[in-house]
Amino acid sequence: MSAETSPRPIALFDMKAQQALIRPEIDRRIAAILDSGAFINGPDVRELEAKLAAFAGVAHAVGVSSGTDALQIAMMAENIGPGDAVFLPAFTYTATAEVPLVLGATPVFVDIAEDGFNIDLQDLKRRIALVKEEGRLRPRAVIGVDLFGRPADWPALEEICRAEGMFALDDAAQAFGGALGGKRLGAWADATALSFYPTKTLGCYGDGGAILTNDAARAELYRSLRTHGEGKTRYEVERTGMNGRLDTIQAAILLCKLPLLEEELKARTRIAGWYAERLAKHVTVPGTQAGADSAWGLYSILLPDAETRGRVQAAMQARGVPSAIYYPKPLHHQPAYAAAHAAGLRQSPPLPVSETVCQRILALPMHPYLDEEQAGRVAEAVIAGL
Repeated sequence: MSAETSPRPIALFDMKAQQALIRPEIDRRIAAILDSGAFINGPDVRELEAKLAAFAGVAHAVGVSSGTDALQIAMMAENIGPGDAVFLPAFTYTATAEVPLVLGATPVFVDIAEDGFNIDLQDLKRRIALVKEEGRLRPRAVIGVDLFGRPADWPALEEICRAEGMFALDDAAQAFGGALGGKRLGAWADATALSFYPTKTLGCYGDGGAILTNDAARAELYRSLRTHGEGKTRYEVERTGMNGRLDTIQAAILLCKLPLLEEELKARTRIAGWYAERLAKHVTVPGTQAGADSAWGLYSILLPDAETRGRVQAAMQARGVPSAIYYPKPLHHQPAYAAAHAAGLRQSPPLPVSETVCQRILALPMHPYLDEEQAGRVAEAVIAGL
């Protein structure tokens, strides 16, 4: 087959296609920053914060240096630390559990629901009750993760947090643009942490993040904490903070990308539909969610077992189709969290869904610039391996 007729390569994530649309504007904005010298917390950061808040339908957005720092600053503002239990799913990225530990709190791992991979509400209630019964830790916060872009059940999570007097934190790192009940993610929990890692639904060309909230006092505190705890002036230090500021150049890149996001979200939904149409009779595909719009940060299928997954990955690789496993281990099986898991509950119930899903899950290529022909080739490669 000649180069002219060869099919377009398939990327797991494709940032070059998007960049080609906005490169002149990126160059213009970066040149202006280089000329101005406003490299940290410059005007582009403030402009981005206003536009992020407007997009999500919230009162405040605070730009920070990463999604991990967004989680940390939000929890620092609540004085979460030693003696506090922070409930979070056992099946998610490490940062969600890492931050409570860094602050001296204890992560309590909760199982997930197989349909949607988000936190299991009944298991959450059970573990809150067990923590209270043991009496060694204070239930302080729930981190709900909108995994792979699918919104968690925020009305139920908010009700649980209100009943228990806990802080509700949304880890929407993979889900910016998703919505539930007509409200964008960011407008639900007490605070929402965003990541702008390059492969996210809205990604910069380095590290970046933001915290969304409707609480003015929290937003003011976040701005202080991201800048070493400073007060009204630069050298007035009111509290212990951190260096968690968003670079102006990254903010400028995000400002170039944000106008594309609405159409890119529609494209992701369209691609998810193509996958479901071709694969639903062969593998377990993500189910629909009434009243919700997934951001489709990732598209993950479930295969019968690890052996089948290995065959499918090999078949995909042979056809030049990439794939990835998010995540190969649940957090309570990671060496870094073994002691914390044991400390969270002396008699911890098992986490069977999280453990099983890790053996079965496989992420397919997902980005807004996949076309239908490429999606078909991905599906054919999956089926070939079954």
